[in-house]
Amino acid sequence: MDMASLPRAVELACPAARNSRWHPGGQAALHSEIFTPGTEASGAGAALALALDGMRASARESEGAPKDDTQERCILWVQDMKAQRLAGRPYRPGLPEALRHRLIHVAAKTPEDALFALEEGVRCRDLACVIGEVAGNPRALDFTASRRLSLAAKRHGVPLFLVRLNAEHDLSSARMRWDVVAAPSAPPLWNPAAPGHPAWQAQLFRARTHAPGEWTLRDEGSFLAAERPPERHADTATSPDPAPANHGDLDLRTGARSLAAL
Repeated sequence: MDMASLPRAVELACPAARNSRWHPGGQAALHSEIFTPGTEASGAGAALALALDGMRASARESEGAPKDDTQERCILWVQDMKAQRLAGRPYRPGLPEALRHRLIHVAAKTPEDALFALEEGVRCRDLACVIGEVAGNPRALDFTASRRLSLAAKRHGVPLFLVRLNAEHDLSSARMRWDVVAAPSAPPLWNPAAPGHPAWQAQLFRARTHAPGEWTLRDEGSFLAAERPPERHADTATSPDPAPANHGDLDLRTGARSLAAL
């Protein structure tokens, strides 16, 4: 079977995987890829938001079980040289306060060095997660290298979020693959002139356990919100004065509670 058609065959063989919709608050995939323009920091921001969402979900699921120290472990952040030139290094004072003393940054010279550091990172169970940034489509990042990362992440249970700057979609074994661009922030509740929370327009175009979909992700600080765009109908698409669009459905995960506006 052609490797490119394998994910589609899995979807056809497993209706549950095709019909399950992704939402915040679920366990993070152990290997995710995020494709994003190199002219904005949306990929790194979305990767960090998804990582924190997965860490909060892990902490909730471990309630009542032996203490889970995921919230205390370090985060490994790896960049190759081209990624550093495009996006800049992580700005520690701009990170959430709880993460500033837990960040380990690796500045790799080549994509090969970055992939080596990423694989070594996901093999270390003392890390909460690994975030990587690689520019373009380097030859070193082929399907074999991607498969090695997936197997290492699965074996050791350390989530990997690989940001692909200015890259084209290629073969990969990543469990979830996103297209992400920056989105306008919602105005703050108490001060409309203040900066809003980060937001991203995110399209999940490939996943092993979820159907494809599109969301506006918003980092609300203590939780990640995901708003689906309103459905468009043929009769309203050509209407000269369409009715105001609704807000889709909003999935919020905070603590062990879930709020959904349908």
